Amino acid sequence: MSAALIVTRRMIDHPADSHRIDVYEDTGGYVQARRAVGMTRDELVDTVKASGLLGRGGAAFSAGLKWSFLAPARPAYLVINADESEPGTFKDRQLLERDPHQMVEGIIITAIANEVHHAFIYIRGEYPKSARRVQAAVDEAYACGYLGSGIFGSDHDLEVTIHLGGGAYICGEETALINSLEGKRGEPRLKPPYFPAAKGLYMLPTIVNNVETVSNLPHILDMGAEEYGKVAHETDTGTFLFSVSGHVNGPGNYELAHGITWRELIYEVAGGIRDDRKLKAWIPGGASAPWFVPAQHLDLEITKEATEGAGSMLGSGAVIVMDETTCTVRAAERLVRFFAHESCGQCTPCREGTTWMEMILRRIEEGQGREVDLDLLLDVSDGISIGLAWPPKMTTICPLGPSAVSPVIALRDYFRDEVMEHVRLGRCPLGTAARGASNSETDIDRPEVLAVETRRERGSGGRPPGEGSPA
Repeated sequence: MSAALIVTRRMIDHPADSHRIDVYEDTGGYVQARRAVGMTRDELVDTVKASGLLGRGGAAFSAGLKWSFLAPARPAYLVINADESEPGTFKDRQLLERDPHQMVEGIIITAIANEVHHAFIYIRGEYPKSARRVQAAVDEAYACGYLGSGIFGSDHDLEVTIHLGGGAYICGEETALINSLEGKRGEPRLKPPYFPAAKGLYMLPTIVNNVETVSNLPHILDMGAEEYGKVAHETDTGTFLFSVSGHVNGPGNYELAHGITWRELIYEVAGGIRDDRKLKAWIPGGASAPWFVPAQHLDLEITKEATEGAGSMLGSGAVIVMDETTCTVRAAERLVRFFAHESCGQCTPCREGTTWMEMILRRIEEGQGREVDLDLLLDVSDGISIGLAWPPKMTTICPLGPSAVSPVIALRDYFRDEVMEHVRLGRCPLGTAARGASNSETDIDRPEVLAVETRRERGSGGRPPGEGSPA
């Protein structure tokens, strides 16, 4: 836990005004963008490849390798995915509001590397403050000549357009986002043939990167690929923003290196379980990730490989913690309800299956469950995600449908007895305590936890900067 802070350092050092361009430039901002305009595409792509930077949007795919797949046709486009709608995720919001110029500089570097002259920032519609901060940063960059015609006195032109989404979760999926940008319904496209790097926005080559991904780029050029690659884990280089919410004493964003254990993250970084209760389960990578439980996973190393090897994913870095008072049936029902509501309806297994899953879980939760309901629930789930394994064997175009299956897999694997007790008793076996916990401020009922202040009033719990400091 000793890795230095990278993307949140400026907002910690300048908590009141880190979003301003004068503060950004006084702390080394736009130096690397100036440098990038004199570099070739191959130099920039190779540098990012060598750094080991993984995409921070959920798939954790090599950013440099993704750039190298860009088809040769021109014009090409860059789209920044700021449609942060995954329940439990709130990291990009902090970057957008507290250090938007860092992202803008990353956009410039990415655009130069991919010969792009028009970039789009697609921001979640429910993030009005984020959108205002980003728009102000873009306007300042235009005024300084960092965007527009002949950026930094070079022959490279770059226009940036900010677009607010309509509030659809599915538009976090890159091809649905592209459809939305084009004015169409936010529905995913089939891959192949519609890989964005070949056929993206307006059917032209397009790079889609996450906010946190491009925010790392100025630091990679500043530190050098080799030094950046030494930060943290040998395969998961750099630092990652963890959005920790739920039943912990210190919910919030934390910039940490991969390689620590879940025990360290939950009990040391996030301050442990509130009211000294026992840990029951946690979701390691946002609402779409399969759940983990203490007996099997608490001392598991937090890396992409280890997490996927245990049957889940790190996703967008959202960690939702549930204590012993949590009714897992109710928690699963709330998550499935979210995915059923957000299904775009394009694929029949997702459109119909998630609705049936929600109804069955609600029946069990409301005391009307039958002994066959868990098996029925699993059967419906199998129609969406064949074999109920992870990674899923999908019957749908995008992963939304299989994401709804993740909490059902947890009920099958870890909480079958609790489900059957619901059915036998006609109520939650945990009594009113479970309902009280589920209605708390930090429960997964909320689409996101707005714990985004760099310095909370209660302080950092005595942790020195760079060792789990709240971001």
